[in-house]
Amino acid sequence: MSRSFLTLSISIFCVFTSLSSQAQEKSFQLKGVIIDSLTQKPGEYFTIALKKDSSVIKTVVSDEQGKFALSAIKEGQYHLIIGSIGYQSKQIPIQINKDNDLGKVAMKPQGNDLNEVAIVASKPIIKQEPDRIVYDTQADPESKVLSVLDMMRKVPLLSVDADDNVKLKGTGNYRILINGKPSGVLTRDPKEFLRSMPATGVQKIEVITTPPSKYESEGLSGIINIITSKKVGNGYNGNLNTRYQNPGGPGANLNLTIKQGDFGANLYGGTGVWRVKDVKVTDIRNSKPGYPLSSLYNSGHQKTDNFWAWGGGELSYEIDSLNLITAEINPYGGYNQQDLNQFYDVSNQFDNNGVNEIRRSTYNMNSGTRYEWRGTDYTVNYQKGFKDKKEHLLTFSYKFFDNKEPQTNNVGFLNSVNVDVDNPLINYRQNNISKSKEQTAQLDYINPFNKITVEAGVKAILRSGESNFQTFLFDDATNGYVLDTKQSNVYSNDQNIYGIYNTYTLKMKDWTFKAGARLEGTYVTGIFESTNSKVKTDYFNLIPSISFNRTLKNSQSVSLGFTQRIQRPGIWDLNPFPDSSRPGFKYVGNPDLQAVLSNNFELTYSNFKKGSLNVSLTYNFANNTQQRVFEFVQAENITRVTPLNIGRDKLLGTNINFNYPITPKWNLSLSGNLNYIWLEGMINGELAKNSGVTGYANFNTSYKFEKTWKATISGNYGAPDVMLQGQSNNYYYLGFGGSKDIIKDKLTFSASVANPFQKFRAYKNYTEGPNFTQERIRENYFRRIFCSLNWKFGKLEGSIKKSERSINNDDTKKSSN
Repeated sequence: MSRSFLTLSISIFCVFTSLSSQAQEKSFQLKGVIIDSLTQKPGEYFTIALKKDSSVIKTVVSDEQGKFALSAIKEGQYHLIIGSIGYQSKQIPIQINKDNDLGKVAMKPQGNDLNEVAIVASKPIIKQEPDRIVYDTQADPESKVLSVLDMMRKVPLLSVDADDNVKLKGTGNYRILINGKPSGVLTRDPKEFLRSMPATGVQKIEVITTPPSKYESEGLSGIINIITSKKVGNGYNGNLNTRYQNPGGPGANLNLTIKQGDFGANLYGGTGVWRVKDVKVTDIRNSKPGYPLSSLYNSGHQKTDNFWAWGGGELSYEIDSLNLITAEINPYGGYNQQDLNQFYDVSNQFDNNGVNEIRRSTYNMNSGTRYEWRGTDYTVNYQKGFKDKKEHLLTFSYKFFDNKEPQTNNVGFLNSVNVDVDNPLINYRQNNISKSKEQTAQLDYINPFNKITVEAGVKAILRSGESNFQTFLFDDATNGYVLDTKQSNVYSNDQNIYGIYNTYTLKMKDWTFKAGARLEGTYVTGIFESTNSKVKTDYFNLIPSISFNRTLKNSQSVSLGFTQRIQRPGIWDLNPFPDSSRPGFKYVGNPDLQAVLSNNFELTYSNFKKGSLNVSLTYNFANNTQQRVFEFVQAENITRVTPLNIGRDKLLGTNINFNYPITPKWNLSLSGNLNYIWLEGMINGELAKNSGVTGYANFNTSYKFEKTWKATISGNYGAPDVMLQGQSNNYYYLGFGGSKDIIKDKLTFSASVANPFQKFRAYKNYTEGPNFTQERIRENYFRRIFCSLNWKFGKLEGSIKKSERSINNDDTKKSSN
């Protein structure tokens, strides 16, 4: 870290400390003991909220002795609200001008539901369950003014960096769901949608660390499930956000919710651009000693033009109190254009009549690669409730997904010197017209009995993909491009999955157990039309999941979970299209890839007495894992990259998350993850091994000033990623931000700067094989300035009623290319 950064950090810390001291002047304490009015026993885990005017400003949970204390209260008139499930809520008017001890506060049991104001203070903000951590946003006073993205900074195991990227245990390998189902908007660009989503319409945020049997996917760090509010009145609300990032470009998105009687609608859309130039890209490859000399060096600058847009809407109709129909449509589209100009310096050793000679050649290369994506997903759900209890549900869902991802590569060479005449440089073009479709039908049933909740379901996923890839070589004789049949083909892939699952949850006083299993059959067929050849794979898997939670004293708990997950290869990795957009390198998919089975264990300790502390220990292992294999083919002078099922992976890691309110206006959040990874796999008959430490550490602190100002400082450090044949370099990030309510709770201006002390930063990936070493260096823009204007309008607080169960397809491996 630079000396200027250290000085600035110390100065800011001193300012915060001074403001903290001022904020605590002339403040008082309020305490008491909650008891049951009939049994006279202590009231454990009652939630106590302090309300001033119409706002809840502080909340606290009583301990196992019924004791509670609220500190740093300014002089004034307040109402104390006490509530818990199964008790009548109580409001006590209090004048604060000194320290107050209320003594014993008797609470009367009752069977009726709490009124609306008591629901806000009916339970602890954070709760540990066997397979997840639940953050109750409605119990947090700041949910009235913050977005869902801002609320996620408070949720254990989640972190939000200065660029507003959400991470779970320090990684982006997770799934975000809304009410238990995927959303096309969140899949494409989650941070933009979450930034504009008001937290007032969210009941709770679940971080599922041990996904239960109803989720297909394996290999995830976990699942983030956003549960929206269900009880809403008639009216509408909306949010309009405009923003600008330099470098980058402008963006905007709109969200509108309408509710009238039994009908509800949620409409949304957004767009944005990302344009940068002069990004330096360098590749260095050398043969190892003992092999014929070969070296490649290229360096140049890349220009990127990226545009994306999404839209959609969800309709909800309540036929009656027990029957609900919802329908959703999500179109999206965009493109990424990359133009690269590079200089190449290549040397190779060859045999010239028994004499080893070295030929050095140079040339310039201009390339343009354009990726496009466009598609729409359609979903319809029917949910039937039962009169005996509201959690007793039967849901049928159908989803259709249509997607197209064409790619074009255009590569030209000029200014060549001393190029081998037997391997001349030929200008070429490549087209890959790729498209896929997916249909899913699913039936879910849930029935909570006295102490046991039973869940069961059946599901069918029918996937089809097609890739028509062609390579055209420039022909001097015809002065045009001619099809190269050796690098062209039509490939189609069908993947049909049929599954059933069953899960049981047993709840006792201090213990909760959850266990289940999923049986799946997978049928895969790949066809090469040009060569009339076929690839066929069928397999069955029984996938168990089990977890339990023990509640301890003083708001503590311990959880232990095990899940076995299946991970299927994605369509991109199966597609044998020979992508040569980088001369000297070729990426080729593998139609023979198989699914991978992983075993995951997690032990978690949580303490949520004041602030929150969450510590977890994780161990997972898998055989036959999919690895990207790099091979240097000297005869063709290329590095060939292919995914293969050759790996054996093990990971042992720990994660810690600490969130603490230093004062009512100053909050501090610290989190970290430390993993040790072991990797090995056979490459061309030789055993490759790699191991090492990975992880991250980050902090976030925010301070609320008077007159609706807010300031934040955040930073993180990431250790190098460990791969089978190499590793990346380390990473750090630093951000300063602030916001101001121009119109309270309506119009907010925000601005931030990331990494102000450095304009560019190099991202390096080092790879080696038996006969080569290579390094790719990309110097991205590091310093960024961001500003936005956010306008909230309307009078509806909440969202439309949505189905409790819906389709969630997250079983395939995401492309790493």
